[in-house]
Amino acid sequence: MAIIDRERLLKVLFSFNPWWTTGNVPRDSTKPVKRLAYYEAYKIISHPTIRRSVILSGARRVGKTTILYQLIEELLNRGTPTKHILYVSFDHPILKFCTVEEILEVYEENVSGSSENLCFFFDEVHYASQWDLWMKHLYDHRKSCKVIATGSASPVLAAQAAESGVGRWTIIKIPTLSFYEYCELLGVDDRPELPPELKPSQLAALSPDRLEDLMRSLAVMQKYFHRYLLVGGFPEIALSDDVPFAQRILREDVVDKVLKRDLTVLYGVRNVAELEKVFLYLCIHSGGLIAVDTIAKEIGGVARQTVSNYLSLLEAANLIYISNPVEIGGKKILKSRPKVYVADAAIRNAVLMLDDILSDPDEMGIMVETAVYKHVASFYYRHQTRVGYYRQSGREKEIDVVVDYHPVGRLLIEVKYRENLSIGSKEAIVDLADDTSTAAALVITKRSEDYGTLDFNTKVPIIKIPAFAFLYMLGHAEKHGYLLPFSQKI
Repeated sequence: MAIIDRERLLKVLFSFNPWWTTGNVPRDSTKPVKRLAYYEAYKIISHPTIRRSVILSGARRVGKTTILYQLIEELLNRGTPTKHILYVSFDHPILKFCTVEEILEVYEENVSGSSENLCFFFDEVHYASQWDLWMKHLYDHRKSCKVIATGSASPVLAAQAAESGVGRWTIIKIPTLSFYEYCELLGVDDRPELPPELKPSQLAALSPDRLEDLMRSLAVMQKYFHRYLLVGGFPEIALSDDVPFAQRILREDVVDKVLKRDLTVLYGVRNVAELEKVFLYLCIHSGGLIAVDTIAKEIGGVARQTVSNYLSLLEAANLIYISNPVEIGGKKILKSRPKVYVADAAIRNAVLMLDDILSDPDEMGIMVETAVYKHVASFYYRHQTRVGYYRQSGREKEIDVVVDYHPVGRLLIEVKYRENLSIGSKEAIVDLADDTSTAAALVITKRSEDYGTLDFNTKVPIIKIPAFAFLYMLGHAEKHGYLLPFSQKI
């Protein structure tokens, strides 16, 4: 270690791991609210018979480090010796001069005094040289040790997992806060009690009286909905009272550092200006159909393949969702034109710096559709289910979100966030509610009183539900349904 001596490295490690001296995780490092990813990660690392390491993947400021501290706190509470837990953030400038081997040697020789029954927490692991080989080594040769890591760079994580991580580690993707988690984080005290197994797709099975009671209980959540759309699902920013400053932090930390640092350093992006233009274009057209050729032409001087590569990188870096067309009932669909959503409505708000966005019905419609897609994609991600959209070729028939959930059937979701709701008999959701592959059909509305069954004699009833109620219910079901026995989840 020519540049950094061992004494200096040891001081860095002690600064990362205050529990070595105090016995506790600092209170400001953990939060009382635990996200679903916490429970997933703890279940994996504490499983009595199946060994797996864990990698938490998600955008910057989504709460990955907080989950690590919460896991460390839980292990300490369960009796793990304080010096058997090592936390390292490879984003630290000094550690760029150190190898993983050197860090472990200093730790084991000076702190743990052992190489067995240790717990390694590696933050931003993709910045460590040959991190995947070290995770493989620790898994294969330290069978009594646990390894939990985080990374913002999904493409790197996925590629290395495919090569050396098969059967050794599990990647858990962390989206931004759901509306339910946002209300939970804010400590909203009038949150309604809901059955953990109840999902929006099951509303058609409720009696009219039960549905009315449910919607009345959820109505109190509407007053928190607009602020959620405005500040979005990044935990620290959600807690801020200074919205303009929060949006500035969002631009700087979530967008600028990913575009100008992560994607440049990790993936060799040479022209950051081009990448920024592509991302800005996607923010402007969030929720719309896109064509690579059109983007290349409109932003000027960018090759088609370069634009395509940028789309893949932005998706893998957790900044956008790409929704591809889904075929239903053998009907011909619009081919090769995906829809793109910015990963969180607040990112788009921060980047475009739009004024008075809450009074613009078009912008509100985009934000709500973005939030709906994010919630649905997050909920069904763990079921390895395809989420896309439907649009019939040659006709103006579209369904915003389609969940291709075999063998149960497809879930159709149409977003109609407007004051005066009107659904015609020739609209796609009415047509496809009669298809044998459809299991449920929902129309997402604006007003709290716009709920209930639409008056169409379709095979599957079409249920209206206000956006705030839909998002709250889905976020609640995502978190609490995970804790149910598996037989009750489907």
